[in-house]
Amino acid sequence: MTALTTPAPTPARTRAHARRWWILAVLCLSLFMVVVDNTIVNVALPTLSQDLGASTSGLQWIVDAYTLVFSALLLAGGHLGDRFGRRRALQLGLVVFAATSGLAATTTTTGQLIGARALMGVGAALIFPATLAIIIDVFTDTRERATAIGIWSAVTGLAVAAGPVTGGLLLENYWWGSVFLVNLPIAALALAAGWWLVPDSRDPHPGRLDRPGLVMSVVGVGLLVWAIIEGGHRGWTAPEVVATGTVALVVLGWFVRYEARRDHPLLDVRLFTNPRFSAASAAIAAAFFGLFGFIFLITQYLQLVQGYSPLEAGLRTVPFAVTTGVFSPLSIVLMRRFGTTRVVAAGLALMSVGFVLASTLSVDSAYLGPILASMVVMAAGLGLTTSPATEAIMGALPPAKAGVGSAVNDTTRELGGTLGVAVVGSVFAGIYGPRVADLLSDQPTAVSEPAAESVGAAVALAEQVPGGQAVLVAAQDAFMAGFSVGSLTAAAATAAGAVLALLWLPARAR
Repeated sequence: MTALTTPAPTPARTRAHARRWWILAVLCLSLFMVVVDNTIVNVALPTLSQDLGASTSGLQWIVDAYTLVFSALLLAGGHLGDRFGRRRALQLGLVVFAATSGLAATTTTTGQLIGARALMGVGAALIFPATLAIIIDVFTDTRERATAIGIWSAVTGLAVAAGPVTGGLLLENYWWGSVFLVNLPIAALALAAGWWLVPDSRDPHPGRLDRPGLVMSVVGVGLLVWAIIEGGHRGWTAPEVVATGTVALVVLGWFVRYEARRDHPLLDVRLFTNPRFSAASAAIAAAFFGLFGFIFLITQYLQLVQGYSPLEAGLRTVPFAVTTGVFSPLSIVLMRRFGTTRVVAAGLALMSVGFVLASTLSVDSAYLGPILASMVVMAAGLGLTTSPATEAIMGALPPAKAGVGSAVNDTTRELGGTLGVAVVGSVFAGIYGPRVADLLSDQPTAVSEPAAESVGAAVALAEQVPGGQAVLVAAQDAFMAGFSVGSLTAAAATAAGAVLALLWLPARAR
C-alpha cells in the first residue's frame, strides 16, 4: 500500500512550510464554522419546534438535509479539490456556505429551512475535505503532521460546545435566524486569511476526470443516506425505504467494481484491503454514530426536560468541548507510545461507558453529578478515538490523493452520524410516542396527539391547556424512557466499534 511521501521542496512549498501553523489556524477556522453550524442547529431545535411548528420528523430533517447533501458530495468535493486545486475548493465552499447561511436565516417554514440546509451542505462538502488535505500537503514532517491532525480533531470537539453556547447567546437575544447569520463574518475572515496564507495544491497527475465515478458516488451515497434517515421514522421495512436502500447498495457495488478497473479512479477501493485504513474508518463511523445520536437527545433533555434556557444548556456542554480539546492532541502522544489499536479501542470503550451513564439520568438529575460525568467520559473517549483513527486513514495515502482520503474520513463521520440520528431518533420516537399516548389516554385527542409528536409540542401544550401539569409529567416520563434506550443504543454501537478496533486495527503503519 502506498504511504505518504514528502514532496520535493520548491520556493512556494518552503514559504508555506514557514507559515504552516498560521495556515493550520485558517483551516481550523473554516472547519470550526462547518461543525459549529451543526451544533448551533441542535440547540435551536426546541425553538424551531415551537416557532415553525416542526414535528420530530421535521426536526430530524432540519439536521439531516444538511448531512444528506454533505455526505453525498464529499467524495466529489475531495476529488475536485485534488484535481482543480484545494485552496480553490476551500474558497468556493466558503462562499457557497456563507450565501446559503444567509438564505437559511430568511426562511419562514420548516420546508424552506430544510431546503436551505441542503444547499449549505454543498459548501460544506467542498470545505471539509480541503482542510485536511491541505494539512497533509503543508505538514511534511510526519510527527508534526500527526500533531496538526490532533489539533484539527480537537477543533471539532471544541466546536461541539461552542455551537450551543453561541447559539444560546443568540437565541436569548435575537430570533433563531441569527444562528445562521453568525456564519457570515466567520466565512469572510476565513476567505481573506486563506487567500493570503493558504497555498494551492493538487494532484500533479490526475488523469482523466472520472465522471461516471462522480455520478455513482453522489447517487449511491445520497440514496443510502436518504434510506437511513427515512428508515428512522417511516420504518425500516417500508417499501420505499427498502427499495431506495437496495438501489443505493447496487449503485455502490457497481461503483466499487468500476473504480477497481480504472487507472485513475475517483477512489482507489483497494485502500479498503488495508486494515489500518478500513478499520480506522469503521472506528470513526462508530464514534459519530453514538455522538450524533446522543446530541440529538441531550439538547432537548437539557432544555425541555430540565428547563434550561438555550444559553444555559449551551454553557453546560462546555466541559465536553474542553475535554475533547485536551484528549485529541494527547491521543497522538499516547498513540506513539501504545499504538493505534489500544488508544482507539480505549476511546470507543470510554464513549460506551459515558452513554451507559447517560442512560441512568432522570428528570431531576443533578448537572454536577451524573450529567457532567457522562459527558466528560464520552468526550474523553471521542478525543482518544478520532485523532489516531484520522491519522491512520490519511497515513495510507500519498499526498496527491489527500483530498479524496479526507473525503473518505469525512464521509464515514457523516454516514455514522446520520445513521446515529436516524437509529437513535427512531428508537426514541418508538418509545416516546406510544408511551405519551398511553399516559394521556384520558385527554382529548387535540392534546394527546400533538404531545405524542414531540416533547416540544407537549411542553407548549402544558402551558396552554387546563391540567397542563399532567401533560408535562407524561411527556417528561416518556422522554426519559426513550432517552435511556437511545443512550444504550449509542453505547452498543461504540462498544462494537471498540471490539472491531481490537480485532482489526493494526497498532502501527506497515
